[in-house]
Amino acid sequence: MSWLDTLRASPAPPVAVEIAPQQVSAAAIDIRGGEAVVTAHATEALPPGALVPSLTADNAHNRLVIVEAIRRVLDETGRPRRIGLVVPDVVGKVSLLKFEQVPERIADLEQLIRWQARKTAPFAIEEAQVSFIPGLRAADGQEYIVSLARRSVIAEYEGLCAEAGAYAGIVDLATLNIINAVLATGRTPGGDLSRAESRDWLLVSVTTDYASIAILRGEHVIFFRNRTEADGTLADVVHQSAMYYEDRLSGAGFARVLVSGAAAAGARHATDIEEIRRSLQDRLTVPVESFDPRAAARLTDRIGAAPALLDTLAPLIGLLRRSES
Repeated sequence: MSWLDTLRASPAPPVAVEIAPQQVSAAAIDIRGGEAVVTAHATEALPPGALVPSLTADNAHNRLVIVEAIRRVLDETGRPRRIGLVVPDVVGKVSLLKFEQVPERIADLEQLIRWQARKTAPFAIEEAQVSFIPGLRAADGQEYIVSLARRSVIAEYEGLCAEAGAYAGIVDLATLNIINAVLATGRTPGGDLSRAESRDWLLVSVTTDYASIAILRGEHVIFFRNRTEADGTLADVVHQSAMYYEDRLSGAGFARVLVSGAAAAGARHATDIEEIRRSLQDRLTVPVESFDPRAAARLTDRIGAAPALLDTLAPLIGLLRRSES
């Protein structure tokens, strides 16, 4: 079973954990009166260099510290034996593939996708875990959102959780789960998901080490790009993505632009984020907003809603509510 498909074949876990370079965080939600509620959360800081996310190399450079941080956040969220795990975007590679003809047998489709993915994979496809879900269907074919990761890297993260006493039955990327949190509200920034007028929207997901840009048409991802500091300024990359959207994706304009992670990423990115807000609002004449995950799962009265906490909770809520989105 592929690493992103696990959630669709099993019940949602009681707790989601995110392992990021600066911290380990966890959250639990419950359904009360038909409404999702965050019932517990915890965050433990990691020292610099303990975790260095990579697509191809070892990620954990201080296993003991990471495992102890995972153990502590699990203690604060009910000591679950089974969890969903959120990992940094740079651990995986996300691409979109389109096929004019789709094989009827799922095994044949997986073989076709693996054949196409091997052309851009930074390691042998035999070493990869590959996941795919259907994307936008158009007159010229069916698109698939494809994620691949090195099997040994995913096993490394699963092993950290196992050492802390929990089985990571689901492993998924951070930004994909922020998207899931948006979709779990039943609306997108472009309109109601149940109505035809749902429009295109842009998500900028920021961390201290990288940023990801996703463009969605309603509920379907039509563009995904991950950017590190070596790729230029964040504002430049977002501008390039918007140009590609207009020139190559028949973009008719964004209904909204969402930013997530800016508060949790810290002051080092504040100037970059403000530049993005100004340039996008001026160029695209659309509002640029910070995503608030409380629309997907409200907080109990005893949980404060600091901006950094909301950024931390977004991908965790998205994973826990993914099967509903």
